Amino acid sequence: MSYDFSDYKSKTEEIVKWLSGELLSVRTGRATPSLLDSIFVESYGTRLPLNQVANMGIEDPKTLRVTPFDQSTLKDIEKAITDANLGVSVVVDATGLRVVFPELTSERKTLLVKLAKDKHEEARVSLRKARDEVWSDIQEKQKNGEITEDEKFAAKEEMEKITKDINEQLDALFKKKEEEINE
Repeated sequence: MSYDFSDYKSKTEEIVKWLSGELLSVRTGRATPSLLDSIFVESYGTRLPLNQVANMGIEDPKTLRVTPFDQSTLKDIEKAITDANLGVSVVVDATGLRVVFPELTSERKTLLVKLAKDKHEEARVSLRKARDEVWSDIQEKQKNGEITEDEKFAAKEEMEKITKDINEQLDALFKKKEEEINE
């Protein structure tokens, strides 16, 4: 009987997905609608994600166009974007809002790279924690006689291979984001 890594693999996939999502929210030189994903609008008596009350599109590399589905929510959307403290300027016009992202300074780029690096390290810590849980489980199974010592070391090898592959994916995601920020 060999060790079942399906739980570990699903946890590692969640870690990669989490890091991808977190890095999407870190701004680069270009404006993308995903930068507004974390914004919730107080509308119709509930908090709704911005993408559920408005269309978002790219107007130019530094500007996003936000067009509300219902014009009466325009002020709520403007307030939500302003309160999100993204360092953007919001201009209201007849059809909606323009969200203008300022040029990134070298100081701001350094800060964004540090933020991305922190998210990357957080993902690596989560991966190590998941790996340690699996290793403890493997050792427990061997101790209880459910697997042999040879199976334990084969499982450890497989676990390390999976961990190495995921670490490489996490590193690649961070490197790509770092390059985008420094463009």
